[in-house]
Amino acid sequence: MGNANDFITVKDGTATGEQRQRDLEMYTPKPSTAQRLASTLSIVCAGAALISDGYQNSLMTMINVLFGIEYKKQYTSTVSTRVSNALLVGEILGQVVIGLTCDYMGRKTALVATTILIVVGGILATAASGTTIDGMFWMLVVARGIVGFGTGGEYPASSTAASEAANETALAQRGPIFVMVTNLPLSFGGPFAISVFLIVLSAAGQNHLSTVWRVCFGIGCVWPLTVFYFRYKMATSYLYKKGAIKKNVPYKLVLKYYWKSLIGTCGAWFLYDFVTFPNGVFSGTIIASIVPDSATNLFKTAEWQLLLGAIALPGVLIGAYLCAVIGRRATMMVGFSGYLV
Repeated sequence: MGNANDFITVKDGTATGEQRQRDLEMYTPKPSTAQRLASTLSIVCAGAALISDGYQNSLMTMINVLFGIEYKKQYTSTVSTRVSNALLVGEILGQVVIGLTCDYMGRKTALVATTILIVVGGILATAASGTTIDGMFWMLVVARGIVGFGTGGEYPASSTAASEAANETALAQRGPIFVMVTNLPLSFGGPFAISVFLIVLSAAGQNHLSTVWRVCFGIGCVWPLTVFYFRYKMATSYLYKKGAIKKNVPYKLVLKYYWKSLIGTCGAWFLYDFVTFPNGVFSGTIIASIVPDSATNLFKTAEWQLLLGAIALPGVLIGAYLCAVIGRRATMMVGFSGYLV
């Protein structure tokens, strides 16, 4: 009869989304209790690790402001852009490289590799030093680039692993589950990073800003390590075992069938990231420019930034609920309408 993925590929040219969903339910075998447990663990680990990605994405929000106070002369706009964009450049490279190779290597191999890269990059960022301040910032650029490669690689690897696991555990609720273990952890990473920054700043004080940023970078290594063992032991999903194409991938055939969907999906993600990433990296600097006494009081800027990040969380929960009620497309339009407002 063939597996579900084969059937869906053949039918995709004419079938609607609802038909494909029914086909997938019909042709996907019922998993055993052990498979369900392994899939649930995979979902939890994917979500837990993506919190660290959200943390890394948002960490520079307040560190940019801190660097501007601690290293006024050396932290010019050029250096600020260089340090801030290192993570983003690394993420682009990581998404492409890991995204193309995780189908060959397997989800577990990719996830273990990306976790190691995040931890190694975080350690290097924590220990950044040089004979000059400029040299220290160059080391930070390299370290943040390594972290970015790891976090960028986690997007395709973790998201795919979570999607496959959701198919095996709760197919009817796949959409809400997928949102709750991908977008919610990433969005939660922002307030989490600011909360950690405020705690460390309160403990160290504003006279020890070097300690503050190093501790914040160091804490970013801890979270991915908490799920490293489970990722190393995670089972390979049934869908990957039965449907993965490990060689001679028919990219031309994929583009032939899915080019419209790919353009729409990539375009939507571009618009989302166009707002989200600058908001996560540079909003602290913008807030600091309008908050009174922000140059001498990091707490005020961080508190406003925490509020800005927390506002996004209810939207994720509402979106997770709506995507199963009104559909993905309508939910996305609601979200983009919020952007416009």
